Amino acid sequence: MHQGDEAFAREDWSAALAAYQAAAKLDPQNPAAPVGMVRADLASHGVPEGVNSAPGDATATKSLELLQLVLQHSPDYEPALLEVGRTLLIVGHITEAREPLERAVRLEPTDPEAQSSFGIVLLLTGEKESAVEALRAAAKLEPEDASRQANLATAELQAGQLANAIVSYKRAAKLMPDDPAIRTSLGTALLQAGDVGSALPELEAAVKLEPARATAHNNLGYGYQAEGDLDRALGEYRKATELDEALGSGWINIGVVLGKKGDLAGARKAAERAKKLDPEDPRVVDLLREIDELASGKP
Repeated sequence: MHQGDEAFAREDWSAALAAYQAAAKLDPQNPAAPVGMVRADLASHGVPEGVNSAPGDATATKSLELLQLVLQHSPDYEPALLEVGRTLLIVGHITEAREPLERAVRLEPTDPEAQSSFGIVLLLTGEKESAVEALRAAAKLEPEDASRQANLATAELQAGQLANAIVSYKRAAKLMPDDPAIRTSLGTALLQAGDVGSALPELEAAVKLEPARATAHNNLGYGYQAEGDLDRALGEYRKATELDEALGSGWINIGVVLGKKGDLAGARKAAERAKKLDPEDPRVVDLLREIDELASGKP
C-alpha cells in the first residue's frame, strides 16, 4: 500500500495501480487496496473530477461496482464511502451521493474531502444552511486550501450571507491570486455589495489572467457600467460576444448600454440576437419593452 500511495502522490498512475493490485492480492480482505485501485484507475483514464463531469463514463461505472463490493464486506470503511460519493457526483447522480457521503462525514468528521463533498451535495439539493456548515468545516480543516475557501464562499453567497462570502473569497484569492475564477467570483460578490471600487481591480485581474474567457469580459463590463463608464462597458460586452456569440447575457448587456446611449436601433438589434438564443428569457422581454417605450417617447 505504501508504494501505491507514494506513486499516487507523484502522479505515476500506472505504478500506483500496479502497487495497489499487488497489495490486493497479498491481502484480499484489506479494503484500502481496491479503493486505491479505483482512485488510480480514474486518474489514469483522465476522468475529470467535478459534479456531472463524466456522465455515463465506463471507468467511473466500473469503479462504482468495485466500491460496492468493498462496502459489502466493509460497510463502515470511510474511504470507500467517500469514494462512492465522489464518483456518484462525477457521473451526475447527486441525490444518490448524499447517503454515502453523510455516512463518511459521520464516521470521520475530520476528513476535509468528506465534509466538502457532502457540503456540495447539500448545496446542490437546496439545503443551503447545512451546506455552509459542512463547507465551513472543510475550510477550517484545510485553511490553506483555496478551493475549500472558494466553495465555502459560494455556499455563503447562495445562502444570502454576502458579507461572509466576500471574506471567504478574499481568503481564497489571497491563497491563489492567479486563479481567474476566484478573482471573478470575488469581484462579482463585491459588485453585489455595491463596492464597485474594490470590485473592478478583481474583475480586471480576472480578464488579464484569462483574456479568452467571455464571461470574464462580460463581468468586467458590468463593473464598468456600475461605475458609470458606458463606453468601456460596451467595449467589454462586445469583446465577450466576440469570444462567445451564444452568450445571451452579453447581447442583453449590449442592448441595455446602447439604449442608455440613445442608439435604439442598435439596442433592438442586440436584444433580437439575445431573443434568438432564448426567446423565453424575461430579461429579453423586459429589454424589448423598454426599447419600445423609449422609441414611443413614453416616460
